[in-house]
Amino acid sequence: MALPFLGSSAKRRDQIVAVDLGARQTKAVHLQRKGEQLSLTSYSMVDAPVYDKNLTPEALGDNIKKCLDSLGSHGKQVAIVLGVNDSLVRHAEMPMVPVPDMRSMLKVGAKNYLQQDLPDHLFDCHMLPINPDALKAEPGKSPKCRVIVGGAKREMVENMQKATKHVGLNAVVVTSALVSPVNAFELAMPEIFSKEVVALVDFGYKSSTITILLSGELILSRVVGFGAAKLTTGIAESMGVTTAEAEGIKVGMPQEVESTLQPLLTPLGRELRASIDFFEHQQDKTVSQVFFSGGSARSNYIVEALQAELMVPCKSWNPASGLGLALPPAQTGEIEQVAPQLAVAIGGAVGSF
Repeated sequence: MALPFLGSSAKRRDQIVAVDLGARQTKAVHLQRKGEQLSLTSYSMVDAPVYDKNLTPEALGDNIKKCLDSLGSHGKQVAIVLGVNDSLVRHAEMPMVPVPDMRSMLKVGAKNYLQQDLPDHLFDCHMLPINPDALKAEPGKSPKCRVIVGGAKREMVENMQKATKHVGLNAVVVTSALVSPVNAFELAMPEIFSKEVVALVDFGYKSSTITILLSGELILSRVVGFGAAKLTTGIAESMGVTTAEAEGIKVGMPQEVESTLQPLLTPLGRELRASIDFFEHQQDKTVSQVFFSGGSARSNYIVEALQAELMVPCKSWNPASGLGLALPPAQTGEIEQVAPQLAVAIGGAVGSF
């Protein structure tokens, strides 16, 4: 379900490097096609540059290069995954025309389809399964279809092109972190993806996302203004430790700070529950499971605490489980532990093939 604002995922590639521009860490993965299977050959995570509205494309490019140097050399083509606050994903009903025509229609009249003026944006569209009744258009009118629209500011996309060009790379795809976990989940758990009603929650550093899938169709996606930073900061302030120490405590010894974590998690649980309630009311379907990814998903305690709030079975998932593994020995031993942090990068890569 890749929505590339730049480039196309239709080209059959033998390999791709995808870079997830997270708020706290920049993550990269290298995927290679081996026969009909995609294999993960390496990954890397480096600290992201401190966010600054004046961050230049050159500084951004240097950070991407640092991450790719840690990954190892794997060619010049990269897929860039924009963060959830730098991209948008919306549902829309549009005339049944070729996707390039849809992009043009959105460019000149986004408000007609997205109920919001979005000047100087780039768009892409993913057509959803067609309802036969939609083909029975009124005389003189074009039939309609449902689409998922992805968008980002033109300046943002152009800055990504400049950043990658600065370090000798070619950004062949620029996509969104809002849809990337869906791509990875489809490959990792195809049966559940195609047959069940599930929610995917990805913990980000500043924001988190919830996406609800109905038999493989993306029905709802929402950004929640609650990220792992609130948990880490709360623990650091409560215990009088550094944020680095608090991060380790959060994942490794959460029971030690249960009294601090629980009230911090409650607002997130309520926000996620509200999204699930909205979906269930609109679709008259029940969410059967919630799958968590992101750094905080490595903590069983956090997932269990949110399960008590959501009243739905919750678990973390491994976005690399649908891939072959051809990793260096050191990474082979730690992939299961770090995999939840790579959901967005892996999904960005999967969607680029």
